[in-house]
Amino acid sequence: MGFGRRRLVTALLTANAVKPLSGWLGPLGFAAGWPTSELAPQLLALTAVDSAQAVVRGKASKTGLLLAGASAAGLAYLIAGSRRAGAIAEEALVNSLGPDYRDLLPLHTEDDDLPTPLRDLARPFAMQRPDVEVIRDINYRDGGTRARLDIYRPRGVDLTNAPVLVQVHGGGWTIGDKSQQGLLLMNRMARRGWVCVAMNYRLAPRNPFPAQIVDVKKAIAWIRENIASYGGDPSYLVITGGSAGGHLASLAALTSDVKEYQPGFEEADTRVAACVSFYGVYDLAGLTGDRAAIDMRDRFLGPRVFKMDPKTQLAEFELASPIAHVTPDDPDFLVLHGTYDGLVSIRQARAFVAKMRAVSEGVTSYVELPGTQHAFEVFSSIRSQGVIRAVERWLEWHRHNRREATSDHPVTAR
Repeated sequence: MGFGRRRLVTALLTANAVKPLSGWLGPLGFAAGWPTSELAPQLLALTAVDSAQAVVRGKASKTGLLLAGASAAGLAYLIAGSRRAGAIAEEALVNSLGPDYRDLLPLHTEDDDLPTPLRDLARPFAMQRPDVEVIRDINYRDGGTRARLDIYRPRGVDLTNAPVLVQVHGGGWTIGDKSQQGLLLMNRMARRGWVCVAMNYRLAPRNPFPAQIVDVKKAIAWIRENIASYGGDPSYLVITGGSAGGHLASLAALTSDVKEYQPGFEEADTRVAACVSFYGVYDLAGLTGDRAAIDMRDRFLGPRVFKMDPKTQLAEFELASPIAHVTPDDPDFLVLHGTYDGLVSIRQARAFVAKMRAVSEGVTSYVELPGTQHAFEVFSSIRSQGVIRAVERWLEWHRHNRREATSDHPVTAR
């Protein structure tokens, strides 16, 4: 591929990231725009190097250089937007937790206010930290790989009653693995003394819904019974997840009393203290009347995930919708969503947060990220680092200021 064609491809990718394809082309806009947005610094550097080499070799056409310039301008715009994400998340925390919430944190993260290190930009997919130990493939129920979980904890530290974070992966309820998502957050929280648990669950369409939420609740029950032997506090569990994982985490947090989702272990305690949901799905039944939610229900959820017809079995979709389970007694929530999300409309998050704030007596923090696609924190980027630092602060705030409501055991290290 010649210089001009390479620059044309980069220009088209950049244009889609700046203004993604929408509507029925939204998934295509996501597929092309998500990596472009989060890897904009790397693409800008490659554009500059490629253009310089083409000029030196006499291979640079005027059109190619114009495309390179346009791409560079677009990528610089994307980088500027990414750099604002951390400040936007911080503003959301101040609005919901109070202007002095940082004063309530006993520890300050040493890199909290620093730019994203170059090493994290140079190696965006190298997220595992050497000071974090991972214990892999522990069965939380009978079964194969889909019945297993991994435990992340600080290496060389003997913890007792450490706070516990449960991570649920996404993938449209049909794909995904516990080793692929939530890595930035789990590694950061493990370094802060948390025990983090990443779980697999059965996938549709081979295992239609509600197999997925049943497994999430089964994992929570297992964690409550067994996490003390790994240094965790079984009375203080926070759950998180992205996309379908955000849906499952939110649904689990709101349905501890729904016994249909706990067949054979109805009496198990599956309550959680809080939920952090990244770009989740909250209206699976189309209860809000949103066209995108109804299309997702009819074109994807019904035939592929539930294997049911929503026209005749709508009650099952309603039961699976977190927005249908909001009550005054719900746990605290942190909801994060991007305005350019090409897979799950931002309207889902807005409607869910509006209902939570109207009904729930708990804290509902909401971070809406302008110009941000789905899956923005799956690997290390300027945006993901800034936002994950804010999530870390929210979790630490919750740990030290809300934990007493669900746990009588302080964290100690032997």
